[in-house]
Amino acid sequence: MTQPNPSMKPSHPTQRRTLIAGAVALALAAGGVALAQIQSPQAAAAPSSTPTATVPYKTPVAMPSFADVAERVTPAVVNVTTVSSTNTPVLPRGHHGIPQDGPMGELFKRFFEQPGLNLPQRVQAAGSGFLIDPEGYIVTNHHVVEGVNEVTVTLSDGTKHKAQVVGRDDKTDLALLKVDAGRPLPFVELGDSGATRVGDWVLAVGNPFGLGGSVNAGIVSARGRDINSGPYDDYIQIDAPINRGHSGGPLFDAYGRVIGVNTAIYSPTGGNVGIGFAIPAETVRSVVADLRAHGRVERGWLGVQIQPITEELAAGLGLTGTQGVLIADVLPQGPAAGSQLQAGDVILEANGQSIKDYKDLPKIVAATKAGTPMRLEVVRAGQPLAMTVTIGRMPDEEPLAEAETAPAGEAEQPRLGLYLAPLTPELREERVLGDTSTGVLVARVEPGSPAEQAGIEAGSLISMVGGERVKRPAVLLRIEKDGKPMFIAVPLSA
Repeated sequence: MTQPNPSMKPSHPTQRRTLIAGAVALALAAGGVALAQIQSPQAAAAPSSTPTATVPYKTPVAMPSFADVAERVTPAVVNVTTVSSTNTPVLPRGHHGIPQDGPMGELFKRFFEQPGLNLPQRVQAAGSGFLIDPEGYIVTNHHVVEGVNEVTVTLSDGTKHKAQVVGRDDKTDLALLKVDAGRPLPFVELGDSGATRVGDWVLAVGNPFGLGGSVNAGIVSARGRDINSGPYDDYIQIDAPINRGHSGGPLFDAYGRVIGVNTAIYSPTGGNVGIGFAIPAETVRSVVADLRAHGRVERGWLGVQIQPITEELAAGLGLTGTQGVLIADVLPQGPAAGSQLQAGDVILEANGQSIKDYKDLPKIVAATKAGTPMRLEVVRAGQPLAMTVTIGRMPDEEPLAEAETAPAGEAEQPRLGLYLAPLTPELREERVLGDTSTGVLVARVEPGSPAEQAGIEAGSLISMVGGERVKRPAVLLRIEKDGKPMFIAVPLSA
């Protein structure tokens, strides 16, 4: 690198400014590529007895290069092609777990390319994956191989191999494949995404639109994103350009370590708008280990329905903050059924870990082995309680359920605005309610009333009312809507 000579003293003020400008240009150059001293046109025209260097126009200004990293990691990235049978045309799938007829389903997209029908009853689709050991184990997304008949993996050298689905986990959208290539294969290792910071450079490698291996660079935009796709959302948000077909591909840091699996994009149009999401490497490592050992993920299970504590619910419960989770229901056949835990309890701690966000509890429970006692710190009717519940093993289709969060508005009048009806045998039969259901039915909700603003609808079953005397700014109601219990806080202030 050409450096200004400290012993050389400029003979002209303009030349002194030129040397300073050259030093600044060197300091701002990214990537560490040497640059010659640059002169301004004014300085070049000024008389000077000291010769200066000029830079040819063909010399590039250095930018960060990921060529070495890309060359090292791309041999381990594969294309995943699937074939499934269908009798109807199949449109590109949306984000797993998000209703496709709602606004969220329109915005969150899986970037899993589905070009269409090759044969009248055969659908081909393409995604991405990456090798994690030389024996041929491949990580990809669950939605890439969900419901398919055939899976073919194309390696970086162009060879194709039939793949076996070792295991899938729809709750984290991860899957493990296996190919037998008859030789050791190039692979990459899962890194530690916990050390990744917002603003760090990342590389998304995959198979966009079925075009083949592509490398896209960007930065980490945010950590811990919850996009309502499941109970264990903890996504890394990135702005690296990723599109359909990138699903299941690896996300690398600038050192070439896998820190995530590219899974979803946020897009009003279905194309890249600079908001993508990746599953953190820590989640991938844990899930893949279970899939490899058991073909499924074994998780702890508490057997309750939970909901977040809003400010309105906190007022109805007499709480000073919104930390913790509210138990909406205790499932009769779940592990918590034989414990002290009740609907209406607020869990503040589990095994000494504070529940700051309501999704903290499902993660803590899921990570706990079946048969392990879990100590809970609970608030019931304003009084603290401590209890122990033995965690069970989660059935295949029984996650720690989340109750709906009902909207709550400000009250405009002190009355609730509810017209109630007794639960007669005829109403039980009409509403398909069991003999054990108790409470009163909501016959009508007065327009503009606190009950309507709180989200209560006609036909709801009110099974519990919190408190004998109303001394709080809101009354807590436990309702059942479409057979699903949840608490709603109805404000009483005028």
